[in-house]
Amino acid sequence: MSTVAQTRALEMPTDTYLNSSYGVKSWFLTKDHKRIAVLYIVTISIFFLFGGLMASLIRLELLTPAGDLFQSDTYNKLFTMHGIVMVFFFLVPSIPTTLGNFLLPIMIGARDLAFPKINLASWYILLVGAVFTFSAIIAGGVDSGWTFYTPLSTQYLTTNVVMAATGIMIAGFSSIFTGLNFIVTVHRMRAPGMTWFRLPIFVWSHYAVSVVMVLATPVLAITLILVALERGLHIGIFNPALGGDPVLFQHLFWFYSHPAVYIMILPGFAVISEIIPCFARKRLFGYTAVAFSSIAIAVFGFLVWAHHMFIAGVSTYSALVFSFATFLVAIPSAIKVFNWTATLYKGSIHFDTPMLYALAFIGLFTIGGLTGLFLAAVGVDVHVTATYFIVAHFHYVMVGGMLVAYLAGMHFWWPKITGRMYPEPPAKLAALITFIGFNLTFFPQFVLGYMGMPRRYHSYPPEFQVLNVLSTAGASVLAVGLLMPMFYMLWSLKYGEIAGNNPYRATGLEWQTTSPPPTHNFHEIPIVTQEAYDYESQTEEVEIVG
Repeated sequence: MSTVAQTRALEMPTDTYLNSSYGVKSWFLTKDHKRIAVLYIVTISIFFLFGGLMASLIRLELLTPAGDLFQSDTYNKLFTMHGIVMVFFFLVPSIPTTLGNFLLPIMIGARDLAFPKINLASWYILLVGAVFTFSAIIAGGVDSGWTFYTPLSTQYLTTNVVMAATGIMIAGFSSIFTGLNFIVTVHRMRAPGMTWFRLPIFVWSHYAVSVVMVLATPVLAITLILVALERGLHIGIFNPALGGDPVLFQHLFWFYSHPAVYIMILPGFAVISEIIPCFARKRLFGYTAVAFSSIAIAVFGFLVWAHHMFIAGVSTYSALVFSFATFLVAIPSAIKVFNWTATLYKGSIHFDTPMLYALAFIGLFTIGGLTGLFLAAVGVDVHVTATYFIVAHFHYVMVGGMLVAYLAGMHFWWPKITGRMYPEPPAKLAALITFIGFNLTFFPQFVLGYMGMPRRYHSYPPEFQVLNVLSTAGASVLAVGLLMPMFYMLWSLKYGEIAGNNPYRATGLEWQTTSPPPTHNFHEIPIVTQEAYDYESQTEEVEIVG
């Protein structure tokens, strides 16, 4: 052990939430938000591996033009289950339930979340929802597509829809309870001196996300209940033969699912807004604009759902209104990218692993956002909406955005969560491999979509094979980059260097307590006297570990 590590070993706290003397049972009955966050990390990591396995099988099928690996119905089930697991059981809960659960109370100087028992119940509710949905998969799978579009989802030929939809509906209550917990905590449990405009952007973003969770998720639950009622009782809600309207389902589904995009991506914005100032050693440029842009995104997210429906028969005037609103919602997202870039300008930049992931996020999300403007234009959207252009756009926003931000956050706060440092060389290599593999996988799909290759087909014309081979090869590279952190982070739990309380010399209350934090976060409630990103006042020499 190095001299630095020996010195830091003396700082390693013993009375922490990771204390093994509490026993395994205490983890499953805990009301400590930090332990619950760890339970979520383990749970959604398992979900991610399962969803990633199905993605790998999809790419293997598309390696050749002929559908020679799976039958068409099996392929339908694969992409349906991949979408269901990744969207509802990984992307939606990922950052709020893990990093949000762990950090939000500490960032505002609170002992815990407002409702600790509800917090634990939220994790159990997610597990119950997963049991229903994965049971549907084991029972033969779901082949309606992850969006459950009618009439596909209301036909009896479609398999196990009700069981899968029930699981998603139950998991939605986990999101609602988490959002309610965050809202009350931010309003009622801030430390003395922690005014609204001293809150970290991480807290602002999770507050905005929580509002969307509480308001939008019940709409999805109601929609899935209506699908189950139509299948079971033949009530004419969506079926035209019974007097229903299939387009009504799309309105209801996207009224939730477009705000859900921001449930997934706003927490990613939050992570990047913490990392950029730290590794640029500068105040976050335009703090107020970044904070209010999170609220604006949450509000505008409820007003643009029908841009998913330009080919569904909406009127020309409706299409124009929603097209204009979609261009408007790009403005607050652009504000964030501009302010991150301005923060980097003339900064003392340190290219540690979290910063590499943050820079990758900016590049990938910018591509995803700009291609979203293509889809906001009605004429272009009509041409590409049923093609692989949509697949590429969605993954640049969700995987290139949320997933990369999640990895950035996990690397940034891993020393705080565990008290250990991970090895920097393999971590930096993983960030580079992930960035390269992601672009190799999904950028060719923009070209495929523009050329007219339809999505959700397991066979395709031979002229599309070269780009599909490139995409599948890129997926192999991406898989390596995504799996590497699992190994070196687990290794670090035992062999990693002791981190110390603040290895990155970051601002924020979470860095003022021990690593890992004590059971109640702080030995004394802190009093906040300065702004969130006061890096310029740090006069001592900056030490970046790595």
